[in-house]
Amino acid sequence: MKECNGRNNQRFISRRDLLYNTTQGIGGLALAYLLGQDRLLGAPENTGQKSCVGSAGVTDSPFLPKPSHFPARAKSVISLFMCGGVSHVDTFDYKPMLIKYHGQPLTGKGEVTVRQGFPGPLMKSPYAFKQYGQSGKWVSDLFPNVGALVDDMAFIHSAQGKSVDHTLSTYEWNTGMIIAGYPSVGSWITYGLGSENQNLPAFVVIQDPRGGPFTGPSQWSSGFLPAAYQGTMFRAAGDAVLDLHPPSGSLDLDQQRAELDQLARMNENYVEAHPGISELTARISSYELGFRMQDCAPEAVDIDSESEETKRLYGLNEKISEPFGRQCLMARRLIERGVRMVQLWNGAVVNQNVDTWDAHSNIVTNHGQHAAEVDKPIAGLLIDLKRRGLLDETLVTWQSEFGRMPLSQKGVGRDHNPGAMTVWMAGAKIKGGQTIGASDEFGWKAEQQIVPAHDLHATMLNLIGMDHKRLTYFYNGRNMRLTDVAGELIPQIVA
Repeated sequence: MKECNGRNNQRFISRRDLLYNTTQGIGGLALAYLLGQDRLLGAPENTGQKSCVGSAGVTDSPFLPKPSHFPARAKSVISLFMCGGVSHVDTFDYKPMLIKYHGQPLTGKGEVTVRQGFPGPLMKSPYAFKQYGQSGKWVSDLFPNVGALVDDMAFIHSAQGKSVDHTLSTYEWNTGMIIAGYPSVGSWITYGLGSENQNLPAFVVIQDPRGGPFTGPSQWSSGFLPAAYQGTMFRAAGDAVLDLHPPSGSLDLDQQRAELDQLARMNENYVEAHPGISELTARISSYELGFRMQDCAPEAVDIDSESEETKRLYGLNEKISEPFGRQCLMARRLIERGVRMVQLWNGAVVNQNVDTWDAHSNIVTNHGQHAAEVDKPIAGLLIDLKRRGLLDETLVTWQSEFGRMPLSQKGVGRDHNPGAMTVWMAGAKIKGGQTIGASDEFGWKAEQQIVPAHDLHATMLNLIGMDHKRLTYFYNGRNMRLTDVAGELIPQIVA
């Protein structure tokens, strides 16, 4: 099979290109906003015959389906990212030794370095743990609904990052690198596979209604990949897609189609004369996608059409879980319609110690709030996917940017800990009820079968049919990869 690479784009990026590229791409264009701004948005077609699934009638799109390297176990990905740093030792990584040695100093582990400079003694979890399922997996009472589903999930207790900083760690787990400018996982996936639905974006991001994560859109950037592969942001509150409906006095459908065709012809000539510049291609492709989304996006995000039972399943009937419940329900509707990847964010950098999982001040109040926001919606998502026959063909991942210290911070909080973190995966025919790897007896450092970001990313690509060593893009003199020059498959996941 021919490798997926970008050898026709062998050029170095200029400063002007960089500045231009950061303002372009599908994330800012495909929402039909620019169609309205450029007055190219017409009334939606209403023939009663249009299909909102598949690729029928679309012959020129960067998101047309591409062959996988080998048979895939999953068609789509839902990434659940908890912004701020979830404490593994208070959620899914049970540590009885923290109870035994509560209040004593951490010894025998080398130098203790913390982010904010207040290392206290070992602190037991304030939450009770109990065993769930046939696997007997220990889960804290923060996640009773998710705990009931542990036999469908594989827990990785030995994920380990490189940085103690929120921004750098979030980059690492979203792009494989701890610095900005690299493509996100979703961008690599859609670059490699395209999408099964040409009437919706291939890669959708739904952030917390309170606001965005650390550095915002750069976490779903296309980096040096063509600009079209950047994530498209939908909203879970209010209008999911801004400016989707045509403004009054706009061109009619036939006029709009003629304008778009003429623009495409003009810009094709420019692109031919300036090979390797993706911005115009991305803009035209976004115009076309926005044109098609007028028909298809309203139905795709119409959560109100769901049954009352389904809404309750996702927690939409409870104030605290309703926002993330809407995100999860929208994700299910999107992947059901062929969207390749949906990333959901919980936690917003507004009041950081309150609105994210960053529990420096108080682990009880912080994690109590955020777990209540996401526990029921996540369980509802997994249950709903399974009963609809979608779980086996959907990869669901849950993670944060790092774990938290087993030490107390000022007696009630916990500081950052990139040395150990829990990640879990479900769906994609993964064997459930597994526990993979382990942190040490206190949760200080990953100790058995350490899983860095590159290993997680290599495994994710494998599950959707892509060889991480063959998914490349030629840039700055070499073939670039999501996994750089590293990455090993997690054997228990791909077995």
